[in-house]
Amino acid sequence: MRIISGKYRGRTIVPPRNLRARPTTDFAKENLFNVLVNLVDFEELDVLDLFSGTGSISYEFASREARSVTSVEVNSVHHNFIRQTARELKFENFYAVHANVFLYLKSCTKQFDLIFSDAPYDLEGSEEVINLVFERNLLREDGILIFEHSKDKDLSSHEKFWQLRSYGSVQFSMFKK
Repeated sequence: MRIISGKYRGRTIVPPRNLRARPTTDFAKENLFNVLVNLVDFEELDVLDLFSGTGSISYEFASREARSVTSVEVNSVHHNFIRQTARELKFENFYAVHANVFLYLKSCTKQFDLIFSDAPYDLEGSEEVINLVFERNLLREDGILIFEHSKDKDLSSHEKFWQLRSYGSVQFSMFKK
């Protein structure tokens, strides 16, 4: 896993073998960020990364000097790895949160410019994240929610659906406030 761009461009991050996360592929991540570079000013973003896993997406935003990055992960081993990596890279305004994503969203009072969700593809009810984000008003005006999922999910009927980006087996459904 590598950081595609920004301050730590090209930096390889090697998660320990006991991490069972499925990080977003470098191919899909690079293409997604190529789209985002035309949509957002990274340095003006408060980012929320849900189901952070290895922290790959969080590191990418932090490397591009997002105003703040909040990385939420329930697995203790994964959370500790994210926290340790962020500390080693000396990321500022990086918050690793050890919490269940659904409970976190139900209690969160902060708004974000961009929310990224990469739930395990087989997690039943993972699309509830979309509803919680909008019900709890967690996106700022013109904010974007990116929901990563497999090809077998179609979220285009959601009223806030904006666009779909497909990179191999990885799908990114995007929603706007």
